[in-house]
Amino acid sequence: MLFLHHFWLCPFSRKVRIVLGEKDLRFELAFEKYWERAENFLALNPAGQVPVLVEELGVPLADSVAICEYLDERHPDRPMIGFDALARVETRRLVAWFDGKFYQEVTRNIVDEKVLKRFMRMGYPDSEAIRAGQQNLPYHLDYIGWLTERRNWLAGDDFSLADATAAAHLSCLDYLGDISWDRHQAAKDWYARVKSRPSFRGLLSDHISGLTPPRHYADLDF
Repeated sequence: MLFLHHFWLCPFSRKVRIVLGEKDLRFELAFEKYWERAENFLALNPAGQVPVLVEELGVPLADSVAICEYLDERHPDRPMIGFDALARVETRRLVAWFDGKFYQEVTRNIVDEKVLKRFMRMGYPDSEAIRAGQQNLPYHLDYIGWLTERRNWLAGDDFSLADATAAAHLSCLDYLGDISWDRHQAAKDWYARVKSRPSFRGLLSDHISGLTPPRHYADLDF
């Protein structure tokens, strides 16, 4: 059995959960208060970050991209990186876009401020950071729409790690009710298709104590 140390609204953890689901792999979740830097968790990942996937033999794997690439090599029947060199380079480019640019400009400013500060007891959310994230979000939603109007999925014809990565970030924001979907129909249509995939069901059933998602969060026809 695989064990995934995760945090509910960590997009990097959610990305790995989607990939595990796409590959139809059984796994158990271990909620990790990684900010407490417990010794047993640091033994798995000295960086003190989630996600960490513990393989059947007890080998800990850290970093979401490294984990997903490992799963793709270990279970190649359902490739998530791409079927050829051009597909793989485009997938990796978009993964870097959402894990880097989108995270820094949007996720970090909204999710980290609204959620992580609460759990870590780091004070009050920074309203200016939240406002900056909300201002940056439409640009990225427009980019998703631009891509999906020209392709079947973000990186090409097939659902890939690029879609899993983008959807993982957006799912965190959607849980907080921070996306005005009606203003971005193309992105909404793409996200609705992602939500309908079996690999996404676990994310839609997440419920954080004291933090209730909006009604449309788990609705496939939103």
